[in-house]
Amino acid sequence: MDALAVIVEAPRRLAFRTLDVMAPGPSDLVVEAHWSGISSGTEKLLWTGEMPPFPGMGYPLVPGYETVGRVIDAGADAKGRIGDWVFVPGANCYVEAHGLFGGTAQRLVVPSARAFPVAESLGPDGILFALAATAHHALAGGDPPELIIGHGVLGRLLARLTIAAGAPPPVVWDNKECRRSGARGYEVIAPKDDDRRDYRKICDVSGSADVLDTLIGKLAKGGEIVLAGFYAHRINFAFAPAFRAEARLRVAAEWGPDDLSSARAMIESGDLALDGLVSDIRPATEAETAYPAALLDPNCLKMVLDWSECA
Repeated sequence: MDALAVIVEAPRRLAFRTLDVMAPGPSDLVVEAHWSGISSGTEKLLWTGEMPPFPGMGYPLVPGYETVGRVIDAGADAKGRIGDWVFVPGANCYVEAHGLFGGTAQRLVVPSARAFPVAESLGPDGILFALAATAHHALAGGDPPELIIGHGVLGRLLARLTIAAGAPPPVVWDNKECRRSGARGYEVIAPKDDDRRDYRKICDVSGSADVLDTLIGKLAKGGEIVLAGFYAHRINFAFAPAFRAEARLRVAAEWGPDDLSSARAMIESGDLALDGLVSDIRPATEAETAYPAALLDPNCLKMVLDWSECA
């Protein structure tokens, strides 16, 4: 079997071509992709070559961990799932390319447990499950944030989840004017316009390694900073201000299956809305121009590739 796929051949070198795909095993599914999201965080690091070493990292690679589609075939032990509409957070099924994260292809072969049933009625918004689960994981086990850094898709989902939890609306920072619109029940401001220095919890999703000193200066004594973005560069901070604030630092790691299930429950109940977050949809055949737009244009909030023309 083969499939068209987006391939990062080397840093800043993208291709769209056919790859051989491994045959499914007894418990594997074959998923025909309908929509794939482009991550402006981790996929940008793969594209620029700044991604820190990970198991399975190497070029050429198929990026992507935000694909929804239909199960069109399955191994002998998983035939009952044929026809399911599923979210797939990546795949590692290519003969000639690394699968990190491997989701941006026309057809995917994945273990049945890795294909998560979601509502087909969500359409392209279904690709947002990974970010919804990431936001849920960042909030789990602690107080909701009073300040969120970054008003991209993840920052907006964090703000929506905070309000859905019944907490006071957070303040959100974004230094790009074009990103300060689209708030729902909370305020988005430029960092320079915020004089507060008593935040008890700050959640950073900016991915900026240079922001920590500024955030420590905004903390109340004993306050916490959650790093929920992905940081390519070493994070440093001045110790004395952190000492005076008795600051706490927490890293939110990758989401787990429970986060995905919790996010689905909130979406199905209407407590978490996904609308208004996908800003651009292009045919998958235009991937070579869609990727730079998704990764470099601040006016592009979320780019989705449409695989329908490749069926």
